[in-house]
Amino acid sequence: MAETNRSMKAAVFVEPGRIVLDERPIPEVGPGDALLRVTTTTICGTDVHILKGEYPVARGLVVGHEPVGVIAELGSGVKGYHIGQRVIAGAITPCGQCYSCLGGRQAQCGGKPMGGWRLGNTINGCQAEYVLIPDAMANLAPIPDELTDEQVLMCPDIMSTGFAGAERGGIKIGDTVAIFAQGPIGLCATVGARLCGATRIIGVDGVPERLAMSRMLGADVVINYKECDPVEAILEATDGQGVDVAIEALGTQETFENGLRVLRPGGTLSSLGVYSGKLTLPLDAFAAGLGDHRVITTLCPGGKERLRRLMNVLAGKRADLRPLVTHRFPLDRIEDAYELFANQRDGVLKVAITP
Repeated sequence: MAETNRSMKAAVFVEPGRIVLDERPIPEVGPGDALLRVTTTTICGTDVHILKGEYPVARGLVVGHEPVGVIAELGSGVKGYHIGQRVIAGAITPCGQCYSCLGGRQAQCGGKPMGGWRLGNTINGCQAEYVLIPDAMANLAPIPDELTDEQVLMCPDIMSTGFAGAERGGIKIGDTVAIFAQGPIGLCATVGARLCGATRIIGVDGVPERLAMSRMLGADVVINYKECDPVEAILEATDGQGVDVAIEALGTQETFENGLRVLRPGGTLSSLGVYSGKLTLPLDAFAAGLGDHRVITTLCPGGKERLRRLMNVLAGKRADLRPLVTHRFPLDRIEDAYELFANQRDGVLKVAITP
């Protein structure tokens, strides 16, 4: 049982440009909740949007939404788990009972856009020594003994999101796929595209280290957009036909538009980016709306069944995402970790944080 009368260290959003380490009370556990002692977490690109004031959250919020931990306390209504059990919870924590959840749209829990994203958004998150997980029976996924914390660290968010970009794009055996941006989510989309059956995967980025990682994780062709026009290069590589599916994993007008421009007629643009400002559809790239294209968006699927399946992929050795963790910091140095990650220095991909 956790000592709920004492405090914990936590990364707190103070104001745009400032996330600081602070002291917070350890959360009190309600009947359906679970309290996790966080053993490993990480910083996400969305956290950087929060840091910069590009995504609004309440001042004083504990940030972070990728928890790996050990159950420290369970609510009276939570069954099937035990204190000391190693678990993960997703960035998206659906209730499992509302119309959206029961209709298979767990990410939109409560019937509101992004409704399932609560950790580090509408409730306190997991860049802390402890985190409260709501609706624990819908969200806690036990970690198999053979998997380490670092092996499953990508499951709560970027693995689920990247794989969903491939799944929702409807990739089929034999497809050609272009993936714009080979950051952590784009790299997970590369792995997901191969698992879905794509036989030609084209990764686009401007950082040589990320292009090398893309090849290591399954890309057949990599294109450095700083050295050539990626649209022209992709069309040339596909004999002018275009790709079956383009995955946009950055969230800019340019990458969104380039994804449209490389689609074959009837192709699908699978958008994973978080966009700010106004997004436009150029007439020619969109074929005036007559190209039979599909544009589909995805928010990270959550819930314990999704996490169980992702861990099955890892336990079955179908993917190994440990190379994505390029830097490690203790929670005491979270501000240094944000400075590194926000400025994309030293070849950083993902930062592991250990309280």
